[in-house]
Amino acid sequence: MKAKEKETLKQKSLADLQDLLAKAKEKQFNLLFKHSTTPLSNPMEIRVVRREIALLNTLIREKAQSK
Repeated sequence: MKAKEKETLKQKSLADLQDLLAKAKEKQFNLLFKHSTTPLSNPMEIRVVRREIALLNTLIREKAQSK
């Protein structure tokens, strides 16, 4: 994830971050499901989504603590 994308995520509200987290978790589930049945053409995509989820969790926690 690029630095500009991280900065835009930091500007989002808590509800928006939680929506993005739900979508990322759904994407991760779908990728893992597809990968278990047939190999993905780009398995590194799983890692990217996992790290995106970690970043979103971090930002949500920071926003919750600041309130």
